[in-house]
Amino acid sequence: MLKYPKAIENLIEDFAKLPSVGKKTAERYALYIYTRMNDEQIGSFAKHLNDLKENVKVCKCCGNICEGEKCLICEDESRNHRQVLVVETIKDLYTIENVDEFKGIYHVLNGAISFSKGIGIKDLNIDTLIAKAKAKEYDEIILATNATLEGETTARYLKELLADCDVKITRIAHGLPVGGEMSYADEMTLLKAMEGRHEY
Repeated sequence: MLKYPKAIENLIEDFAKLPSVGKKTAERYALYIYTRMNDEQIGSFAKHLNDLKENVKVCKCCGNICEGEKCLICEDESRNHRQVLVVETIKDLYTIENVDEFKGIYHVLNGAISFSKGIGIKDLNIDTLIAKAKAKEYDEIILATNATLEGETTARYLKELLADCDVKITRIAHGLPVGGEMSYADEMTLLKAMEGRHEY
């Protein structure tokens, strides 16, 4: 079987590791870079990948991405730092933030409990949330995990962990479809879900 040169094969393998990118799409990306992009464009592409690793950090307060020690949301003193919205992913955070309705802060879990995928409690960013809740830093914790089996499992587990804390726990209303992911929802659906949150 005829194979591409090693450098092309390596690039195909790297692209194929990305979500929703199959072998054929990875092959198309790698060949496009080689045949259609000039040296300057390839250099710029490589530099941006390096910049991503070198310059983007994780906010020490909430788990969002940032360029400093804290993200812009955590640094914003005009926001309600007593109200925290717990999301599964950074993409979920950006989706909600772009609705421009929530004025509190966030906590990013970096996933949801999924025993079938080998994701357990220790794999999630939970400890800092619990520590802050026990230190009475929050008045309300809004659980905004997805309406999937994994999201519900994670929300229920967090509720149990927070049971002894003196904090109001709410769950966003799911005008969001069960089994659906937040990042695919339209802004109005997200807005209604936020407005309809309830005690959890």
